[in-house]
Amino acid sequence: MSAASAAIRDVGTNDVPLVVDVDGTLIKSDLLYESALQFLARFPLEAWRLPHWLFTEGKAALKQHLSERADPSIATIPLREETVALIRDAQAAGRPVYIASASDRRLVEALAERVGGIAGVFSTEAGVNLAGDAKARRLVAEFGEKGFDYVGDAAVDFPVWRASRNVLAVAHGGDFSQKVRAAFPDARIVAESRVKPRDVVRALRPHQWAKNALVFVGLVTGHHFDAASTLASLTAFVCFCMAASSAYLINDLLDLPADRIHPRKSRRPFASGAVPVLYGVVLAAILAAGAFVLSFGLPVKFSLALLIYLVLTLAYSFYLKRRMMIDIVVLGGLYAIRVFGGVAALGLPQTPWLLMFSLFLFTSLAIVKRCSELTANHQGEQPGEKKTLAGRGYSVEDLRVLFPFGAAAGYGSVFVFALYMSSPDVAALYTHPNRLWLICPLLIYWISRMFLLSNRDQLHSDPVVYALTDRISLATGACVAAVLAISL
Repeated sequence: MSAASAAIRDVGTNDVPLVVDVDGTLIKSDLLYESALQFLARFPLEAWRLPHWLFTEGKAALKQHLSERADPSIATIPLREETVALIRDAQAAGRPVYIASASDRRLVEALAERVGGIAGVFSTEAGVNLAGDAKARRLVAEFGEKGFDYVGDAAVDFPVWRASRNVLAVAHGGDFSQKVRAAFPDARIVAESRVKPRDVVRALRPHQWAKNALVFVGLVTGHHFDAASTLASLTAFVCFCMAASSAYLINDLLDLPADRIHPRKSRRPFASGAVPVLYGVVLAAILAAGAFVLSFGLPVKFSLALLIYLVLTLAYSFYLKRRMMIDIVVLGGLYAIRVFGGVAALGLPQTPWLLMFSLFLFTSLAIVKRCSELTANHQGEQPGEKKTLAGRGYSVEDLRVLFPFGAAAGYGSVFVFALYMSSPDVAALYTHPNRLWLICPLLIYWISRMFLLSNRDQLHSDPVVYALTDRISLATGACVAAVLAISL
């Protein structure tokens, strides 16, 4: 028997209503945070309105404004299975079920419609934030003292539990369970929800840190292998990992409605409800601040590169990713900034050859990333159907143009490398510079293979991450390293 069924079994007569809280209880999220995030995603330049509404008009007004201007997509927010089971058991027993929430009425009514069979809703309206004592007074006025059972999940629900007949709780940790049972010995814990450390780590997307290995390019190409240079590059790597995770957290929080309807992205920690969205906001701020504090031990140019990287990623998350071709230029730029940041961390001047090579190569990789997403989206398309990439400015018809664009950019990087062979810089760094020509066919092979894999829908991740985990790509990289070694 489920915890929900056990909780329902002995609650008494069938005419006593069951009242269910929303945030953290019925849903695995919080409607206020969800609404605020979608408001920011839609109106990033109006972020100042959130504190303005809160401190000048109050929390109830803030929720009303957000419900009018932001859509948290109620239909996609994950429900808590144990609470839904509790509701279904009560309905099967003939008991009326109500939803009581501090969220705005429009959102609560939409949630009630989604759940089905709800007798009525109580919500924030008319300037009254329906939480804590205000919720308790409202329910007592409706059902009488001890005239209802209530299921909640937070300390703010204690006044409501004191007025209810039976205390039913969703516990988000062992300490909270003990506090509830200490105050209400007969309380029933209908569900226990704990944030698992591995889910928090997964939200940071550590597999994407592989892209930050690009900061070591300056170390390798400049032949700076001393201890100080190695330590500087490692510090730069850590800074970019922290900044990148901060950006990924923000991007995931803004993309929640779209991620939740995606077959793969719906399993992400925030989209699935495994990690509360507030955790993401706090972690993003801590990681961004930590990255900049750590960067102060490196040259100022590196801190500037890190700042540009973070500003671009935020602009990308809020707006630029929906702009056709601009998103590709930005993605390519984000790859390149890692390289330039690595050079800046060593205190070396930026070379025009590295600038040109990075421009072409990383634009090519940004295009192949979009091509992979479009190719995956194309699978299962019905004849005559025009599919678009959700949240992006492309349709599958653009593949016929993007593939040539990407290949041209990739081969352009090889051309720049070939020109570099004739520069005096090569003679200064290598004893046998002519041997470096062997790298050109290796680059042509690798770039061509990446586009073929993308066309076959076999490139399911970021191309840089894929290259660092793909055996053939690693073997190609080893061959490039061997050529560099015999050219010294």
